[in-house]
Amino acid sequence: MNATACQELTTLLKAWGSGEASAFDRLIPLVYPELKRIARRHMRRSDSGMIQTTALVHEAYLRLVDLSSVGWEDRAHFYAVSARIMRGILVDAARSRSAQKRGGLLRRVNPGVGFDVEQVADLGSQRAAEILAINDALDHLAKVNQRQMQVVEMRFFAGLSVEETAEVLKISTQSVKRDWTLAKAWLRKEMRRGKDC
Repeated sequence: MNATACQELTTLLKAWGSGEASAFDRLIPLVYPELKRIARRHMRRSDSGMIQTTALVHEAYLRLVDLSSVGWEDRAHFYAVSARIMRGILVDAARSRSAQKRGGLLRRVNPGVGFDVEQVADLGSQRAAEILAINDALDHLAKVNQRQMQVVEMRFFAGLSVEETAEVLKISTQSVKRDWTLAKAWLRKEMRRGKDC
């Protein structure tokens, strides 16, 4: 997105946040392709039986409509909120799927020593349980290091690249890479601790 388009997006976000309803109508065509791209990238790595890309984007859209009073700072703030919304949608879908598959009872996931956040999609039928376990671990990580949690949220749940994550969080790509590495190590340790409980 070029500088003019970024400025237009920021202007529309601020107008929408100030209560100008027509700004949202002009905003959607600008952000929809990006939301779809983010969702598609994430869904490529996920279990397609859980939720479809278009459904994820449309659900995120519906939840964004309810956020009209947010004081949007810029497009990075918008995509950060969108990532959090997508995380919530995927966690809700995972809870629903786990409840259906297990007769309504959720079970804690016990991943092996080789658990890898980036490879969670390859776990097949345990996908929903893995998302729930990662969500719980992220809640704990947020208490320890909020920025690392945000990096995982952007990279894993929203499917943003290192560069996109750096832009959203207004940090260097090197900081994103470092936080991503440290957060994955912390999550592995936390997930193993869950296995021992």
